[in-house]
Amino acid sequence: MIELRTPSEIEAMRPAGRFVAEVLATLRDDTKVGTNLLAIDARAHEMIRKAGAESCYIDYHPSFGASPFGKVICTSINDAVLHGLPHDYALRDGDLVSLDFAVSVDGWVADSAVSFVVGTPRDEDLALIDTTERALDAAIGAATAGARIGDISYAIAQVAHADGYSINTDFGGHGVGRVMHGDPHVPNDGKPNRGYPLRPGLVVALEPWFLQTTDELVTDPDGWTLRSVDGSRGAHAEHTVAITADGPIVLTDRSFLGVD
Repeated sequence: MIELRTPSEIEAMRPAGRFVAEVLATLRDDTKVGTNLLAIDARAHEMIRKAGAESCYIDYHPSFGASPFGKVICTSINDAVLHGLPHDYALRDGDLVSLDFAVSVDGWVADSAVSFVVGTPRDEDLALIDTTERALDAAIGAATAGARIGDISYAIAQVAHADGYSINTDFGGHGVGRVMHGDPHVPNDGKPNRGYPLRPGLVVALEPWFLQTTDELVTDPDGWTLRSVDGSRGAHAEHTVAITADGPIVLTDRSFLGVD
């Protein structure tokens, strides 16, 4: 069921968005060559505890997951692009890292993701990250009252296709509110002027993710981590966005912290 939020409810979602933004900014700053993925999860867990927030991931067990996730953040490295289950791995020079984080604060959920390189970056990795970020910007720009879901999907796809990337539509954006994953589904490719009409009060997580040379995924033996079928690298960008009569509000915007 698609739920629309009142202006006061959108205001009530702001603390969750700010907290998610703060955690991702902190973790990105603290993540270096040599950082262990389990240390990233432990740091996120500590910040959740201190804030009195609630993880959306630790007990999460959808049909596509082999078991409850058991961690509080997704850490996807290199050819892993989504649902990366933190494990005992120390980051190496040039690793492409995607962090995806969602929590509930006072009963309201926010969800966001960021990709970056630790150490010496490859040009092709920076280009991939740039494409995902510009696709997210385009999606936010299309998230206006009176448009449709297909307009958001089309905006994302135009950026990806222009840069030569193909698109997987199995996983994409989604409604956000009292739960992490709700209706509507927002695929990363679609036709303009199609799909559910965007009304003030709709809150969605928009999340373009792309792989360098494929759009096919395989699942790790851990039952969660999704990797490219050909070993090429992936990047992921995500924000929680509220649609209002005055334009989109990015609830997980990190610019107030002096970062992008």
